[in-house]
Amino acid sequence: MSLEHHHHHHHHRHHNMFSQHKENNEKSSTIDYKKEAKHHKHMEHLGKLSVAAATAYALHEKHQAKKDPEHAHKHKIKEEIAMTAAVASAGFALHEHHHNKQAKKEAKRHHHL
Repeated sequence: MSLEHHHHHHHHRHHNMFSQHKENNEKSSTIDYKKEAKHHKHMEHLGKLSVAAATAYALHEKHQAKKDPEHAHKHKIKEEIAMTAAVASAGFALHEHHHNKQAKKEAKRHHHL
């Protein structure tokens, strides 16, 4: 990975939705970091909810595998997929937690300027 692409914390296209608009509808370079932090906190919570839902489904499939030995293999595959989704959701929640901390840090830094 090249150096110019390594540090990309606030250069995503979706961050443009936090830009404030000038009166003549041109975008300014001002970013509402509080709004951005709130967005990332919300997304982090959604990630955590996804972890809980995927884990619950995996446990359900594990129970079904024991209860229905004829189709146990099918249930075990579904359990593995659900656990994979839970791990991915945890990664997403951690990613959003990092962005939330960065946005708060930026808000604090810009507030003191």
